[in-house]
Amino acid sequence: MNTEMNKLTETVIGAAIEVHRDLGPGLLESAYQRALEHELTLRGIRFVAQRVCPITYKGLLIEDAYRLDLLVENKLVVELKAVDALADVHEAQVLTYLKFSGCQLDLLVNFRSRWLKDGVRRLAL
Repeated sequence: MNTEMNKLTETVIGAAIEVHRDLGPGLLESAYQRALEHELTLRGIRFVAQRVCPITYKGLLIEDAYRLDLLVENKLVVELKAVDALADVHEAQVLTYLKFSGCQLDLLVNFRSRWLKDGVRRLAL
């Protein structure tokens, strides 16, 4: 990964840690998403929230096949969770998002982790 992407992921992880430090691990995913959106805005980071992404299956366009929680700077996918533990299915979901979005890198962030650093996974195609 290049230096620019490393810096971007560090900034997003730092923003997520700030949200987690302030709010703690017991809320719904939607609350964390809104707080992280605010924190990214405060840091001057551009993003699109809940971006609807289409796929094509044998000529059928499925316009709302999935939603990206956050698409940061049009190159980093951020998938948020608030679950007891990340599972293989969460990683599979993220890798599928990367495949169809054209992005190369994702941060999978689980806000229910006691320490957020333990709840962040960086995944790449």
